[in-house]
Order: sequence, then C-alpha cells, then structure tokens
Amino acid sequence: MLTSDISSVCTYCGVGCDITAQVQNNQILKIYAQNDGYVSQGKLCIKGKLGFDFVDSDKRVRNCRVKKSFIDNNFLELPRELKARVRTLKEFDETYYEAPYEFTTSLAAWKLTEIKQRYGRHSFCGMGGARTSCESAYMFQKFVRTAMDSPHIDNCARVCHSPSLKGMRTTIGEGAATNPYDDVYEAENIIIMGSNTTEAHPIVANRIIKAARDKTAELTVIDVREIQIGKFATNSLVIPYEANLMVLNMMAYVILNEKLYNNEFLDTRCKGFEEYKNSILNDEFANPEYMKNLKGYEQLAEQIPAIARTYAKKKSMFFWGLGITEHLDGSYAVMAITHLAMLTGNIGKSGAGLMPLRGQNNVQGACDVGCLPYYDPDYKEPKEVGLMTPDLINEMIEGKVKALYVMGEDIAHIHPNQSKVHKALDNLEVIISNELFMNEVSKYADIVFGVKSAYEKTGVYVNAMRRLHLSQPLVESDLPDDWEVLRDIENKINGEFIYETSENVWDEVRDAVSSRFSGATYHKLSKNRNRGMQWPIGKTDTPILHINEFRTEDGKGQFTYHQYNLREQVEKLLNKKETPKNEFYLTTGRTIVHYNNAAQTIHSEALNSRYDTDIILASIEDKEKFTSEKVILKTQHGQTNPMPIKFVKTIKTGTLFTTFHHVNSKVNYLFGDEADELIKTARFKSVKVNVYSA
Repeated sequence: MLTSDISSVCTYCGVGCDITAQVQNNQILKIYAQNDGYVSQGKLCIKGKLGFDFVDSDKRVRNCRVKKSFIDNNFLELPRELKARVRTLKEFDETYYEAPYEFTTSLAAWKLTEIKQRYGRHSFCGMGGARTSCESAYMFQKFVRTAMDSPHIDNCARVCHSPSLKGMRTTIGEGAATNPYDDVYEAENIIIMGSNTTEAHPIVANRIIKAARDKTAELTVIDVREIQIGKFATNSLVIPYEANLMVLNMMAYVILNEKLYNNEFLDTRCKGFEEYKNSILNDEFANPEYMKNLKGYEQLAEQIPAIARTYAKKKSMFFWGLGITEHLDGSYAVMAITHLAMLTGNIGKSGAGLMPLRGQNNVQGACDVGCLPYYDPDYKEPKEVGLMTPDLINEMIEGKVKALYVMGEDIAHIHPNQSKVHKALDNLEVIISNELFMNEVSKYADIVFGVKSAYEKTGVYVNAMRRLHLSQPLVESDLPDDWEVLRDIENKINGEFIYETSENVWDEVRDAVSSRFSGATYHKLSKNRNRGMQWPIGKTDTPILHINEFRTEDGKGQFTYHQYNLREQVEKLLNKKETPKNEFYLTTGRTIVHYNNAAQTIHSEALNSRYDTDIILASIEDKEKFTSEKVILKTQHGQTNPMPIKFVKTIKTGTLFTTFHHVNSKVNYLFGDEADELIKTARFKSVKVNVYSA
C-alpha cells in the first residue's frame, strides 16, 4: 500500500513549525520535520511529533447535533418546514439529536435572525478564531459584523497577548514580533522574561539554548520561579510576583542614570524622551536600590543594573510570554519593554528586536484579519467598537446578550472567573459551536457543527513571528471547514457570502488586509511552504520590521511612561507583614505535553499518559505547612478540586505553581475579574490563594 509524505504546518503553538506527515490509507502514521524546515530546523516538540491521534479519535464530533431541550423550547415558533423536519431527527444521545447539515444550518440561521429581530443586533456576539485558519477567522468576523450587524467579536488574545498588541502599538505602531527566530544567532544578548520557553515554545528555546551554549549570546532569564531554560543562562533572576513593571523601569533607570542610551537613535527615531527620562529618574520604584527592602530578593539590587548594562551595550533581543501580559499592568509592562529597545536602539536590525511569544497557532492571524472588537481587518478602525469578552460575559448575565457563536475557544474552561462564565452561558437563548470535540463550552451549545481540523484542510496560518504558512490536508475529511459553515448559515440570512473555495476567501482577505497580505497568493505561499513568508508581503516578504522608521503615523517611536503600582506580595515584603501559614501566591502555566485546555492533546495517549492530571508545585522549604498529599486551593471567587502536590527546589517559599490543562482541576475558578486595566486580559499569573487539606 502506498505511503505519501505530505507537508503542512503544526496545529499547536504559535511557533508554527513546518511538518511532514507519512500518510497511508488516509491515516497519519507519523509526523516529522524536514531537515531544511525553516522554523522547525528539523526538530519538533513532543506535541508536534506525537499529538496527531486526535484526528482519528472516536470522540471527534463528525456530525451536526441539536440539543433536545432547544427543540422543545423553540418548537412552537419554528417555521413550518423546520417543524416538519424535526420529527425526522435521529436521537444521538440523551441530550442531543443528530441532524442533517442542511437542516442544522437552516435552524441556526432562523434562530439567529429571530434573536436579532426580537432583541436587536447587539444581542449577538462571536468568540474565537485563533485556532482555525485566517480564511475562517476572517469569515467569522465578517459574519458577526455583516450577517448579524453586531460589533461584538473577540478571540482568545483577550486572555493572552492583547496587552502585547496594545503596548507595542502604543509605542512603536505595530503589535507583532519584529524579527525572525533565527536572529537569535545574530544576537549578542538575549533576555527572556515571563516565558517558560522550553515548555511553551520549545523549538524557539532550542535556538536560544544553542546560542547560550555556543556563547554567541549572553542569556538572562527573569521569572517568579526557576525554570529549565535558566540552567543555560548567565543570569537567572527570580523576582517577586507582580513586579514586572518595576523591574523593567529599574532597567530603564540604570540606562538613563548611567547615560547608556543611544542618543542618535533617540534623536532621529523617537519622541517624548525627555519627559520619560525625568519621570523614570524621579520614580522611587524605579531605583534598583528599592529591592534591598524586599526580604529574599535583596540580590536583585545588584542583578538588575548588571543585566541593564549588558542590554544597553550589546545587540539584544527581548523575548516575553504570558508571564508579562497576564497581569494588572500587562500592557504597561510591554510598553516598558519597548522603551528599553528604543532607549538603546535594539530594534530595526538583525539580532536586535522585540519578540512576544504568542500562544495559539493562529492568534496572530486572527488579530490581523479583524477578530477583535476594536479593529477591523488590517487593524483599521471599525465603524463601531464592540465589547471585549469580560464585558460580554456581564452582558449575558444582565440579559442583554442572548446569542453566542463560539468557534474553537473553550470559554467554559480557559477563561477566568468560571463560576461567573457558567452563569452567563446558562442565561443565553442559543449557543452555536464549531468544534472538533465536545469540550466544556460545546456541552452548553444548542447547535454543534463538527468541522475539519487543521490537518484536514487548506488554509493560511500566521505564527508568532508574522510568518504565513499555507497548510494542506494531511488526510481527507467530508466534514465542512469553519468558513463553509459560516457561509452556509449566512446564505440563509442574507445570501451575500459567495465563496466556493478557501482560495476565494483568501483572495478577499488579501484585499482586506492589504498592507500585510497583498502579495501573499496561494501560489506564492505554496512555493514557500516549508519556509513560510513574513508579513508585510508584497513582491517579497519582510523579515525585520522598523528598519528605517516605526509603523506609527509619523514614523516615530513614542515613550509612554507608567509608574509601578505598589501592591500584593511586594507590598507585604516591604511592610514585613505576617502571612498566614496557609496563604500562598499562585501562578499558572503549561507543561510541554499538553496544549492550553488539552482539547486535542488529551485524546493522544502518548501525550496524556505523561501528564494526566494537573499538579501543584510548592517550595521544599514549605513542606511542613502541608499535611496531606492532595490539597484544595481557594479564593473569594472559587476553589479547585483536590489536586496532588509536589515539593521542588525551584519554587520560592510562599509561592505555588500549577498547570490548568485538565478541566476537572477547576483551576480557573480561582480567578476573578481582576485584569489588565487597558485591555482586560485576566490576571492569571498572580492570585493569592488559601490552601486546605483535601
């Protein structure tokens, strides 16, 4: 039997590795990376290599499902032709009917139209798009804005890198990575802050580790705990919880106080420098000497000036992750990172730049094509700004939003304040979901469309360094793509979505996102399938941004200073407050074998068997505070289920770490509405918890 080798792009994180699958009899046998793969460099992480079992899982949603209770509640109002067809539906299980595709799209179109007519256009919202292709993400925002005439579209960037977009656009005009990953080999100095890179973005970590081992670049790692990549660092700084902005402003203080800044760059490329300089130098929280007041962190008073000097004097790249963005001041911390690059001229050239490590395989692309309430495609101003997800949750509870279309985003698992989210979902009249599996939000859905996975379709994905990859199917599937479902529902509402192929959709996307995608034809992307192409793409692509000017209106970088706000752990350390024995500060993150809510990886035995429950890590110094093998974490917002605990040397006393992959752990019930004050990204990286024996 013939075996085919088919090239495409990995479905997991924002690194966007090129992959090749060995396929036989329409089944994936193996996935590997070509030695000449530009992103993968011939290597894949364990998810990329082994995490394809989900494609053939017997738990895949391979049909359309309609909730029985939805039919019962709406039967009397159904149009006659739909009412007649309800009687022919087959039972799928105790909760759902299995329904024909044409009937289900008609039912969805009828209910959405009825909701809009009864409650108005603002009663509908859409969430998702970052896990599917650019074609489907574009179609999703277009469906929300045109078919339903609602401004309420958002995606999971709300819970991850929206602060990176906000912070970078405010200062340098563009919210995306400035350089290719391979510029690591051109850098003389690399800083990683708030990113457990070996676990979350391992193929990027490979490059950084090689540069550190080969001593071509000095490596600094800054986190609230010791992490694996810190073993390769010249400097590994463990900082207090919620101290990011303070540490970054301290670096700026040293550069300014010691006059290590690049005068020529500041004079020709930036504005607002003098005001910023005066603010930093007069900020009591920006002087590194302040760290001497914080017990257990006194050494930072010496370490921070050292890394600031190295950053200023060498060609430097700055990588960060959700440990920066998922805080009250995430957007301001990102601005502080860009300030460092502007101060020193470490931007706009090879080996020097700003690298937000985005999470989802297409969250960059979803934002580029307009799946945000405050941006149309290409980051243009919309005719009406919609609400962000936390506000939409409130509107659901208040009865103002009545209908939700969710596409590849499990808001009933990955979002904060889960008790509140579940209450909101219970209050909706209809939820429609495009999904691969019956995850938590799909269990709430009244109408579920089983759709193609990334390994079953053609589409464009944009990785964390702006690189466009054109996927192609590894296996054939008769399920619809996301964009096809949206087209078919819209055609029963307005009849204006006239597309036959994904390339038809992409050609419209290229026009709508012309300043970035105009030259990225399917033909050109297919010729560069392994390499990919970095936007903006015209005749050629653009590996490095901001070479001659910033992407602001006047081409200048704008300093936008914000002072650190004393709070939580830092305030307690400063005032030497006594801490109750069972009180800890918790941060959350990923482990390498799982991805986000584990929607796909949990269906791979090779992956899930390695980590089938979320584990709490605690300091070995705190071991005597625990009297059982399992504990429950509680906050004012909610509590976890009993979770196992492991004691390690890498966690600071008084702090904890856990993952959130498994829904049964209920980790995201711990978090409330506290969020970034500009962009409402949840404060997932710091919450005060009380620990109780299970």
